[in-house]
Amino acid sequence: MKKFYYLKSNKKNLKIFILLGFILIFTSILDVILKSSLGINLTSFLPNTINFLFPLIIGSIGFYFLRFEYTGIKNLDLLNKNINTNDFNAILTLLIIFVLIITVPPSLNWLIFEATISGETKESCTGEGACWTFIKIWFRRIIYGMYPDEHHWRINISFIALIVLAFVGYFTGNKLRKYLPLYYIIIYPIIAFLFIYYLISGGSFGLVWIDTGSWGGLSLTFIVAFFCLIFCFPIGMILALARRSDLPTTRYISISFIEFWRGVPLITVLFMASVMFPMFLPDDLFIDKLIRVIIAISLFEAAYVAEVIRGGLQALPRGQYDAAKSLGMGYWKMHIFVILPQALKFVIPGIANTFLALVKDTPLIFVVGLADFVGMITMAKANPNWLGFVMEGYIFAAIIFWIICYAMSNYSQKLELKYKTDK
Repeated sequence: MKKFYYLKSNKKNLKIFILLGFILIFTSILDVILKSSLGINLTSFLPNTINFLFPLIIGSIGFYFLRFEYTGIKNLDLLNKNINTNDFNAILTLLIIFVLIITVPPSLNWLIFEATISGETKESCTGEGACWTFIKIWFRRIIYGMYPDEHHWRINISFIALIVLAFVGYFTGNKLRKYLPLYYIIIYPIIAFLFIYYLISGGSFGLVWIDTGSWGGLSLTFIVAFFCLIFCFPIGMILALARRSDLPTTRYISISFIEFWRGVPLITVLFMASVMFPMFLPDDLFIDKLIRVIIAISLFEAAYVAEVIRGGLQALPRGQYDAAKSLGMGYWKMHIFVILPQALKFVIPGIANTFLALVKDTPLIFVVGLADFVGMITMAKANPNWLGFVMEGYIFAAIIFWIICYAMSNYSQKLELKYKTDK
């Protein structure tokens, strides 16, 4: 047994094992870099299988030599605690490092270093990298859709004003802070509607009327997502309360509504709202397609929000209800001031997840004739002068959606920390 003693990590030969471990890990990473980037294979004399697995083998041995229960070295102890707890985690860490080494440099070359952004036609893209000229030429259409160029200022002013008004809560004093829910739930949506109806649509105050069929791009995605987020939350809250009601009629109506909308695909709902629903309307009644789509998505997402909020309501102990009733509170006063504020704290991650899914579902409106952000990219890539640039368009869309969703996710995490309470 003494023969194997020197191969076991122990504090007596700590420095030797740390040095040997890092040398082996560095060698494994260097071997992958040389093979993937420079085409140099230092272990070509080995059999094919061993040659392929060589970096993984010596790297895992290196992590084995570094695996100590406690060394007093902060960084090494953190490494052992998080990614080197056992052989499986060590191998998994190496595989992730190897995949990044193999994929990241070629991706950066294609995206940045060898990309083309100059020129006005696809003939300018003669390199092997991405042709961002495609995005540059179509940028205004991707952002504004078919909205007339000379009226883009109306969209810009509307969005800037709504963004400024959205931060009113940060500058409100303590005396007015209690009215913020009323502002964000009722007043702010009304202001947003007025901006969109009178400024973006036009037709009043000397502004040219622009039909919603000309709207599109990222601005339309924001409009649809904004109103759907505003409408689906209160509807979902009412459905959640109704599903927990003691009144059988109210409860079963809510259950039927929720299960129906959760049981059909969103694309079917959009087709029904866009194609079938107008057939049931009187001949003299017309509802704009954009309004129908917003209502359809709001009702669809409200069913999911209702179940998330219901989970928060069920997480509250019965004592909270009894305490509120003992103070003489009625049903609505109890839920508004006691129950819902506590329940919503528990379900912030679930609500954020539903909202993120809603934002990412908005490109489906393209199938019913509304050219949103992704829809405009699809139309642009189909242009005969720009055939073959589908990759650049969808990567650009993915980056924008990732930024939007990451910002929402980060904000929800801040809300979690702000309203975190220890049970």
